[in-house]
Amino acid sequence: MLIDDVNRYITLRRSQGFKLEKTARHLEAFARYAAERADTHIRIESALDWSSSTSSTQRARYRKLQELAHFARFLRAEDPLHEVPDHHIFYCPVSRPTPYIYSRDEIARMLAAAGNLRRQKPSPLRQHIYVMLIGLLASTGLRVSEALNLRLCDLLLGDVLHIRQTKFNKSRLVPMHPSVAAALRDYLAIREQFSGEDDHMFLSVGGKPMGVGTLYAAFHVILRKAGIGQGRTRRPRIHDLRHTFATRVLEQCSARREDVARDFIALSTYLGHAHIRYTYWYLQATPELMRDIAGMAEYLIGERLS
Repeated sequence: MLIDDVNRYITLRRSQGFKLEKTARHLEAFARYAAERADTHIRIESALDWSSSTSSTQRARYRKLQELAHFARFLRAEDPLHEVPDHHIFYCPVSRPTPYIYSRDEIARMLAAAGNLRRQKPSPLRQHIYVMLIGLLASTGLRVSEALNLRLCDLLLGDVLHIRQTKFNKSRLVPMHPSVAAALRDYLAIREQFSGEDDHMFLSVGGKPMGVGTLYAAFHVILRKAGIGQGRTRRPRIHDLRHTFATRVLEQCSARREDVARDFIALSTYLGHAHIRYTYWYLQATPELMRDIAGMAEYLIGERLS
């Protein structure tokens, strides 16, 4: 049965550090579809029919066929009767949105707006939470999910945060600036007055862990109060604080080639990137920064030729 092969495949991939939550659902759905058609092996015709009937966009169809192709290659290594669908025929390029890089003044205005949010009885920590969250994201470049998943025990000695089992199932230590660590300790002292059974650092209504949707809604209110990005077709995102952090760090790169390489590796590790190419994307996303570093590279090349 293909469903047994799916479980075996997913278990193996997860042992290698992949989460594959969507992939598992897709492959399980395909296994059920194949069983209804009495298919004991992956067939290209069935793969194309299933992906077409369950996808609303070409991108979704490409993604599902890609997952099936990887799975089919895995099974074909054991049994050549499995057929591998060609997912490339449905490929459609996806461009990443250009990030909004916040100025220092805009970040200060956001913090001020967060501190002036309307008080709510069900959430007495509301103002303190959003000031601390925005400050933490802006000063460390954490992913939103990483910040919301922080527990009280994740603040370690030496002003270090322990980021546990995040993207790609990787954990890492994130040192903080002393001023950020001091602000976090002050926040936790206030939080302790409203402590309940849950040990998440950031709590929502009723002392429950804060959800992403709640944070996004509050962030849009904060942007409006701070007067940021209101006339834009695409509003700035809270995730852009991570882009802003990376950009500001790269702007401080030394002009020496070996120092640039060192700084890139250090930033990539700090941000929890699986590969340095994900860090390099921040150069492509910021034309001004790309121009400056390109100019630096030309200077270095001229130095070597002279």
